[in-house]
Amino acid sequence: MIHDKNHLFNIENQVLAPYAVRSQDSRGREFEEHEDLTRTPFQKDRDRIIHSRAFRRLKNKTQVFVAHHGDHYRTRISHSLEVAQVSRDVSRSLGLNEDLAETVALAHDLGHTPFGHAGEHALNDALKPFGLGFEHNQQSKRIVEVLEHVYPKIEGLNLTFEVRQGLMKHQSPWDQKNSQFHGASLEAQVVNLADEIAYNNHDVDDGLRSGLITEEQLQQLAIWKKAAKAVKETYGPISETSIRWDRTVSRMIGMMIQDLLHYSSGLLEKHAIKNLEDVYRSEEKLILFSPEQYTMNHALKDFLAENMYFHPQVLMLSRRGQQIIQDLFSNYHDHPEELPAEEQAALKKGEPLEILIKDYIAGMTDEFAQQAWDKIAK
Repeated sequence: MIHDKNHLFNIENQVLAPYAVRSQDSRGREFEEHEDLTRTPFQKDRDRIIHSRAFRRLKNKTQVFVAHHGDHYRTRISHSLEVAQVSRDVSRSLGLNEDLAETVALAHDLGHTPFGHAGEHALNDALKPFGLGFEHNQQSKRIVEVLEHVYPKIEGLNLTFEVRQGLMKHQSPWDQKNSQFHGASLEAQVVNLADEIAYNNHDVDDGLRSGLITEEQLQQLAIWKKAAKAVKETYGPISETSIRWDRTVSRMIGMMIQDLLHYSSGLLEKHAIKNLEDVYRSEEKLILFSPEQYTMNHALKDFLAENMYFHPQVLMLSRRGQQIIQDLFSNYHDHPEELPAEEQAALKKGEPLEILIKDYIAGMTDEFAQQAWDKIAK
């Protein structure tokens, strides 16, 4: 027996909460097309994102450490996978649409530049003199709606409205725009907090392994002490350092998820959220950490900023990445003939030069940007 999409729709009706987004109720795509027989629209969108060029490039884009720093540090693609995993788990426990949350999570960083947030700031600064700017959420949306060319006569991936809306409603604490959550699905709100859970914890893990932060420093934090105590109660003293770190970081992830689940469930009840329209009408965020957990998370973020993100070693690499992006932008603006053929063709059709350069540089991996810079530096 083949479980077709109608069977999957029936499963959603049985297991999803009344305020979840249902695949069969999707507002559809900008360009009408035949839907798959065995996949829901959101599952189809997920697969389109995974098979996109932009997603593949994330494997060589910086999270905190540049790719050549070591093989085990997170990149944008491993970060996106971790966000997707947390998003699925949280959504499942709250009765939300796992497929929608996973899809938004996998796509949420497609628009990131090389060299992490430092690269994003550099590209934004390069565009300011032209009355333009750069913001990776906007770029993610542009990638899935315009820049990916895989269908005849259609720009972009032709994703469903709900996935594209989720991308625009995404706002991690790094983001300064889209602060109004009115109209955000619960699935999109889950991704926001899953993003925070993922990077807070994997940055601790990467920081410990890099030697930029120490276990002794972390023991000053309430969240680390609480997780370490729980680990010791479960396993007893762990002499192997790396295993002790693994178990403690894992316990922190579990603590954050459980807090998010219980507090958000209470908020949904408190605000009498009965259906999806109640969610869209709400002007309050409905997926949140408890005040106690938020305080511990905030202290952890402050610690990471002071001891890791602004560590001289990380700043040195970030500044180098920023210089590469600034030099590349200036070079291509002065010598547009050095842009690839695809950009040359778009330029002839009237596409603004600055937008073409922005799209080209933002799509680069760290390694490709370095190679392009080496060429112009000769």
